[in-house]
Formats: sequence, C-alpha cells, structure tokens
Amino acid sequence: MSIFGSTASANTNPNKSTEVQQPPADSVTSLCFSPKANLLVATSWDNQVRCWEVMGSGTNIGTVPKAAISHEQPVLCSAWKDDGTTVFSGGCDKQVKMWPLSGSQPVTIAMHDAPVRELAWIPEMNLLVTGSWDKTLRYWDLRQQNPVHIQQLPERCYALTVKHPLMVAGTADKNLIVFNLQNPQTEFKRIPSPLKYQTRCLAAFPDQQGFLVGSIEGRVGVHHLDDSLQGKNFTFKCHREGNDIYSVNSLNFHPTHGTFATAGSDGAFNFWDKDSKQRLKAMSRCSQPIPCSAFNNDGSIYAYAVCYDWSKGAENHNPSTAKTYIYLHFPQESDVKGKPRIGGSSSRK
Repeated sequence: MSIFGSTASANTNPNKSTEVQQPPADSVTSLCFSPKANLLVATSWDNQVRCWEVMGSGTNIGTVPKAAISHEQPVLCSAWKDDGTTVFSGGCDKQVKMWPLSGSQPVTIAMHDAPVRELAWIPEMNLLVTGSWDKTLRYWDLRQQNPVHIQQLPERCYALTVKHPLMVAGTADKNLIVFNLQNPQTEFKRIPSPLKYQTRCLAAFPDQQGFLVGSIEGRVGVHHLDDSLQGKNFTFKCHREGNDIYSVNSLNFHPTHGTFATAGSDGAFNFWDKDSKQRLKAMSRCSQPIPCSAFNNDGSIYAYAVCYDWSKGAENHNPSTAKTYIYLHFPQESDVKGKPRIGGSSSRK
C-alpha cells in the first residue's frame, strides 16, 4: 500500500489538464489572462514575468511562450489593462512595471516603501491601484510620476479585489476595507473578517453587491454589503482532508455564469455556486499546492499553477524535487453553470 500511495501522491496532473510549456523555474505567485485574447501571464519567485499564447481549439490546445521580463526581486502580482495591450506587475523590489506587449521595454510606473502585494487596473477611472505591505493603497495615473492619491490602510495589504465601483482590501489584521470608487479617498465600510484566521484572497461578486473572502484555515466567507441582505451571508469549509486543513489561495468568479472556483494548498480546485450553496464539481487533488489560478475572458479555460507555495518556509523547500507546473483545464458547462438548489442535484452528471 505504501508504494501505491507514494506513486499516487506524486501525480501533479491527475485531472489530465494541458501543461503550459516552459514554466517558471520557481513557484508561481499570480496568473492572469488578457481580457481580449488567450494570452496568459504568470509571475514568479524567480523574478520573472512571462507571457504565453494559448493556441488551438478543443483537445488540440497548445501554448507558445511569447515573451518575458525581469524584476530585480520576486514578482508577486500581475494585471492586464482592459484593452489587452499592456501588463502590470509588482513585487518585492517595491516597484510596479508596465510592460507593453508591442515589444517596447517595460518601464517602472509606481513605487512603494515595501513589497507590492496586489494591483488592479480600473478602466472606469483610467487608474491603476496598488496595494503594499507598506500599509497603503496608491492610485496611479499613468501620465504622472506621483500617485494621485495615497490611501492609508490599518495594516499590510494581503488581498485586493475590484469590480467598479466596489473595491475591497484585505489586511494583515483580518480587517476588510470596503471602498466605493465613486468616492475613492474615503473608506466606505470597515468589516471584521467573518473568518477567524488570516485573509488569503478576495473576489468581488460580479454584480458588485458583495464579495468572497478566503482564509488560511480552509474556509470561505460569502458576504453581502447591503444591511438588508446580511441574512444571506454564510461561511463554508473547503480544502480539508480529515484533520488536515489547508489554505484557500485563490478565488475566481466565472465570467459568464457567476459561479466561482476555489484553489488551495491541498492541491485541489473546486467549482461552486454561492446562490444555491452547492459545490458543482470537485477535481482530483494534485501532489503539490495550487497557489494561484485564473479564468480566461469567456470562462472556457481555467489556468492553475501546481508548485510549492512557501507556506512552510525555506526549510520545507527542496530545490532538487520542487518543480513548477502551470496547467490549463477546460471545464464542462455542467461544472461551472449554476443549478437550482431544490431538485437540481438529481440532474447533475
């Protein structure tokens, strides 16, 4: 049994996903798809930002490395401009770089006093927002050298989600700071996390009426902002195996169905429907954690990284065996389309 168990646990791709060619040399920190095309960007602890083109259709999907740029230190976050021409990346060198994919050289467009953990492009405002461990959010107009506004946070920024006019920042003290971007220089609401442990990820509802929050303790909170909808708030457990509890590392809403995916340090990703409170599909566990994931612009591709997530520090990292993978999963519609709660489960395949 032990031999069988060790062989099974070594499978990084039990879901038979398509492997992205020439992945980073170290763990992946973020993944994001272009809003206009099947171009995938990944940032990594190896100081690099890479871009691949996803080509083909159906089962004949392949990936072609397109380009890469370097930061001086590990890169932690990435985002696309809404027109699909430009990538933003930030990281431990305290800089944010703007990388036009037309072939121009990347330029530094933003600076913080500590590593940049999160960033997001806000097309409705034509601004970039960056969140840092220096306890600030900063808004940047790309035509100016200095931030147009610096917003103080109570603690280090650990997570950020934007769905205009809603923006939510998660900080190190489990505070969730909600902003109405129609008045971005003032906190709209400060909410203590509904989860007991450290915030790991956030995702704004597609209708901007609330958000999801995931924690290191294998739990997700579903939170509505309207006081009259507080009765619809709930939390649920996920990414657990027996007594083992794993971090929820990534939350992604499906761009057309409004359902969402969770990915965790247990090496699993699952699809959920918050409205019917159902898990739509549980995927097989990979042999390493999934630190980040992303849907493409129409939700037909779900990209996820499988690699060491550094949650147990350098002493648990073995460079000789640690290998990084990025996979593309093509979800069935039945896996990501919501279903009525009553009588709906019987029709599920």
